[in-house]
Amino acid sequence: MKFIKFILFFIILFPLSSVYAEDNDKRNKITKNLRCLICQGQSVYDSDSEFANSLKILVDKKLEEGLSEDQIYKYFKTKYGEWILYDPGLNKNTYILWLLPILIFLIGGAIIYKNFIVKK
Repeated sequence: MKFIKFILFFIILFPLSSVYAEDNDKRNKITKNLRCLICQGQSVYDSDSEFANSLKILVDKKLEEGLSEDQIYKYFKTKYGEWILYDPGLNKNTYILWLLPILIFLIGGAIIYKNFIVKK
């Protein structure tokens, strides 16, 4: 009988801990992508300022309300602006941010092609 209780205890314990770990991972992922507006270049996850702590609590509340990651990001974008996100989406204000690395890669490839491959 003790063995059955022991097995039931672990069956109940592990699924609950995995749900908690999943929520904690989601919270960490969201707070790592949010920029602390008080600190210089730190994410909310890394910062210990009052503002960052309040955002961590707010993220927890939003997750408890059942909001998805995108809905939480949308909430923070409307409240604080696009700058709060470390990974902004592709829109008219961020075209250069997303297309400049591709452009540099293509220009570099063209220079390498011209100087090393065409000379032969």
